[in-house]
Amino acid sequence: MTSPGSAGPSGPAVARVLLEIGAVLMRPKDPFILTSGRASPVYVDCRKVIGYPRARMLITGHAIEAIWREIGVESLDVIAGGETAGIPYAAWIADKLGLPMAYIRKKPKGFGRNAQIEGVLPEGARTLLVEDLATDGGSKLNFINAIRNAGGKVSHALVVFHYGIFPQALDDLKAQGVTLIGLATWWDVLQVAGDLGHLSAEEAKDVRSFLENPEAWSAARGGKNPASKE
Repeated sequence: MTSPGSAGPSGPAVARVLLEIGAVLMRPKDPFILTSGRASPVYVDCRKVIGYPRARMLITGHAIEAIWREIGVESLDVIAGGETAGIPYAAWIADKLGLPMAYIRKKPKGFGRNAQIEGVLPEGARTLLVEDLATDGGSKLNFINAIRNAGGKVSHALVVFHYGIFPQALDDLKAQGVTLIGLATWWDVLQVAGDLGHLSAEEAKDVRSFLENPEAWSAARGGKNPASKE
């Protein structure tokens, strides 16, 4: 049975390989504090994939399939990776598709050409933004604006891992005319971790309570709400 926030066909396979290489950490009793300030019982480090050739081959394969399925490879001119974790994924995907690659800095480098985008991005190029993961979608908007300011077109962003629990992320991207494609979500990880016996029933219940109401779970453990005015 597909989980409420499953990424779809690729979800269980990508979730399993992330679990296998130790890229997924679960600490319901000792929460992580995310960049947003939220407390979380789970954390994923997609950067770890670069050290596992078979893992990156599998994940890249699923990314290519998702592109074929959701976009169509003849509808793209450039693959662009976001600094820094999106760069290797963009390189692997661009190589497999035989497409030019670019990468996008979080902000212009401040000297020389003062460039924010490096590589190839012709005027009007139909560009796929690639990142390692998406939480609430904020950093994606920065990269999307950079692509458009440079004359590129972008209507899709692909991530290896989408938290799948912050609907506002999808709404914000949709408002900018961008569809988010995620290969796996926390719902996929929870399902696979349970199947493999990586979580006790109590731990699984705690993680599920976070996924169903992340803001309340975080607030109860001292985390911040990024949307708060305080």
